[in-house]
Amino acid sequence: METKKIFSLLFIIMISPALFSQTSGFYDFKVKTLEGKDFDFASLKGKKVMIVNTASKCGYTPQYEDLQTLYEQFGQKLVIIGFPANNFMNQEPGSAEEIKQFCTSKYEVTFPMMEKISVKGDDMHPLYQWLTSKDKNGVMDSSVKWNFQKYLIDENGKLIDVLYSKEKPGSEKVIAWLTAK
Repeated sequence: METKKIFSLLFIIMISPALFSQTSGFYDFKVKTLEGKDFDFASLKGKKVMIVNTASKCGYTPQYEDLQTLYEQFGQKLVIIGFPANNFMNQEPGSAEEIKQFCTSKYEVTFPMMEKISVKGDDMHPLYQWLTSKDKNGVMDSSVKWNFQKYLIDENGKLIDVLYSKEKPGSEKVIAWLTAK
C-alpha cells in the first residue's frame, strides 16, 4: 500500500510541470480557415485583432457589413477574424462552403473567416477557452452570451476587452481603441 502512495506521489510530481506549462498565449494558436488552410496566430504579431463568433441566421448578422467596413478602414492595423459557431439556436447550420458563399455574396466579406467551431460548452474550442478564462488569458473571465460577441486583442497578444453583441463593430469604444497610440 505504501509503495502505491509513493508511486502516485511521484507520478503527480512528474506530470505537474506539464499541466502548468500548457497555458498558451494568443500567438500560440493555430486554426483552420473556411477553406481548410492553416492559419497561425503568430502571423498577427504587431496588429490589433478582433475575434468575433458569427452566424448567418441571427438578428445581429447585419454586423457582417459593419465588420467589413471596419476592416477596410483599419486593415493596416486591425485583423478581424470571424469564427462561425452554431451554439445559439442553430443560427449557423451551414457547411464551410455555404458559410463562405453567404458571407461573400451577401456581405462581400474579405476579412479572414475560420472553420466553424464551438464557442461554449463541453466542446468549446481551445481559443475560446483562452478568451473566456482569466486563468488562461491572465486578464478576465467572460462567457460567450450570443453571436457576434467581440474580443479585442492588442498588438502584443494581450486580451483587452470583450464587447457583447449589441455593441457595433464601429462603436466609439472600438474606434477609440483602434486610434489610441
